[in-house]
Amino acid sequence: MVPVSDVDQAKEFYQGLGWRLDADFKAGPDFRVVQVTPPGSACAVIFGTGITSAAPGSAQGLHLAADDIDAARAELAGHGVDVSGVFHDAGGVFHHAGTQGRVEGPAPDHQSYGSFVSFADPDGNGWFVQEISTRLPGRPTSVLTAYGSVAGLAEALRRAEAAHGKHEEEIGHPDADWPDWYAQYLVDESGQTARS
Repeated sequence: MVPVSDVDQAKEFYQGLGWRLDADFKAGPDFRVVQVTPPGSACAVIFGTGITSAAPGSAQGLHLAADDIDAARAELAGHGVDVSGVFHDAGGVFHHAGTQGRVEGPAPDHQSYGSFVSFADPDGNGWFVQEISTRLPGRPTSVLTAYGSVAGLAEALRRAEAAHGKHEEEIGHPDADWPDWYAQYLVDESGQTARS
């Protein structure tokens, strides 16, 4: 839960980032729950009225993951967000609290888990985006996460098939690398290319 002072302002901010609105429930003037989900994510963010006693703006160190930190930064800036430059930590592991130990630029060789940007919502709740280009072993991922169900994935495959047919017409011959083409299509469509 993200503590906010103005629910409508927070809703506008997070939807302005391209986050999907999943719910906006009101039960009188003292209780409202808004749920939004970042593109390509299986996790949602909740804010509202009467759902937390935390002070607005007190949530710090919230994390998002992206497989391309430069693209993630450009996307945030494109939405008008005041986002930091890309940085890594002087210790080379994980960022310190606040701005302590920040070194301008990405981690050497864009080492996975090592590069960050930061931004805040209108109340000052603090977010970091962490570049994770290669997951450490044991972290399962599923394309179903992006599509929500087998039926959703099946529909995406049908869209990919139709788009691939047009692609083959354009290139004038059958595409022997169709599995790679389909995979890229699904990743691009699900929004997981620049964020996860």
